[in-house]
Amino acid sequence: MNPVVHPLPDGHAWLRVADPDWKDPLDPSYAATHGGRWNPPGSFPTLYLNEDLPTARAQITALFDGSPVQAEDLDDGFDLVVATLPRSQQVANAIDDEGLERLGLPDTYPRYRNGRPVRHDVCQPIGEGIKNAGVRGIHARSAVVDDGSGRELAWFPARPTSRAAMVRRLTFGDWWYADEGDVSG
Repeated sequence: MNPVVHPLPDGHAWLRVADPDWKDPLDPSYAATHGGRWNPPGSFPTLYLNEDLPTARAQITALFDGSPVQAEDLDDGFDLVVATLPRSQQVANAIDDEGLERLGLPDTYPRYRNGRPVRHDVCQPIGEGIKNAGVRGIHARSAVVDDGSGRELAWFPARPTSRAAMVRRLTFGDWWYADEGDVSG
């Protein structure tokens, strides 16, 4: 594997959809234990973030897919945590065709040409390889936005002391109906 690596913009406001009861929504140890798209269960700390508000909203929409409940039906729902990462983070590109090809993923990611989703068991070994190469994460097309327009980040902290910094935490009603600039600006 020979990933295309690019720097993340320093100071970018990353977004994390969080249960209001989570004491530390920026703790990457949960994914280390339970796994996620880019890391298998029992592996390494990973913090999953959204690049923008439409992608964060798509996470909620996907959560209720197939349910009679819609996000707008919630009186209270998921918080949105706005965070920044340490400076100078280099990540693998899983966004454009070249980046996807060099990771062994189809240019139609997050789906195959036949419409089936690319599963976690395909992505997890890629994440392990990226982490083992010392790259700080994977900047990818969101798996919850089928047209490829959403962006997510699986961030692999360099050390146990490497932490995302919380900028603010918004309640569901404050972020779900907000404009992008009201949340990340």
